[in-house]
Amino acid sequence: MKKLLITRLLPTANIAAAKARYDVTVRDTAEGLTVDEAALALRDYDAILPTLGDQFSADTFAGDIRCGVLANFGVGYNHIDTQAAAKAGVVVSNTPDVVTDATADIGMTLILSTCRRTGEGERLVRADKWDGWGPTQMLGTHVTGKTVGIVGMGRIGQAVARRCHFGFEMPVLYFNRSRKTVDFPATQVETLSDLMGACDIVVVTVPGGGDNTHLIDAKALAAMKPTGIFVNIARGDVVDEDALIAALQKGQIAGAGLDVFAKEPIVPDAFRAMENVVLLPHLGTAALEVREAMGQMALDNIFAWDDGRPLPQAV
Repeated sequence: MKKLLITRLLPTANIAAAKARYDVTVRDTAEGLTVDEAALALRDYDAILPTLGDQFSADTFAGDIRCGVLANFGVGYNHIDTQAAAKAGVVVSNTPDVVTDATADIGMTLILSTCRRTGEGERLVRADKWDGWGPTQMLGTHVTGKTVGIVGMGRIGQAVARRCHFGFEMPVLYFNRSRKTVDFPATQVETLSDLMGACDIVVVTVPGGGDNTHLIDAKALAAMKPTGIFVNIARGDVVDEDALIAALQKGQIAGAGLDVFAKEPIVPDAFRAMENVVLLPHLGTAALEVREAMGQMALDNIFAWDDGRPLPQAV
């Protein structure tokens, strides 16, 4: 029986499906594999089901490797050096599609929460500091009809854009490095700066790592309107967090909604100190049926590898 390592605790249904076919080890910790631990895992297991935070850098693929497949739990796989994996004969997959709607929903949650100051309002009520309703109390940004800008018009970007257009009558602009045609009203702009400057709300949905690292830097943030709202549901490394903190502290932009951070689970104290920042603990796909679907998709890729078939979601 082949040995399978699952690097985080998955839903019960996924663990049962894995154990029906493999000798399974499940790490019962929220901390990702270190580089040394990842290297040992590649030597000790036939298959690995990793996720965000597991450090499969190029160095981990040196020497003799037993593992033949890394079936990543999640769309983003910037924690895996796929070129090094390919050279070592390790195939890699991810879990697209099943995460699209859930992640887009969190994008809308952050848009609404940041614009309408719901986190601040709940804290006010919980602290018993609410003095009662008044015409000028807790005034936020009206969402309906505002122009939204999508950075990265992939599956998730399009899902957010559809919600904004059809649900909130928002004009949609988008920046994508390649030409992209969508089946709903939206306009592609030529540069990131053009997008940042033209929109009331900017939502980032690009993959993490590579050329996208610090794509949202001080220059990009400086192009935003002082009333602008910034939302990140991509990966934390896409944003220069120091630049975002500075922009918020200087009043360069009005607020931010963040579901991801550069060094999770570490969240800069400066973000926590600002009332105009909504912070979520990476909830993008946090619904049981979504996580079960992700787990089964990852397992299906392992099954395909085991059967000698092409991986359905190979990257």
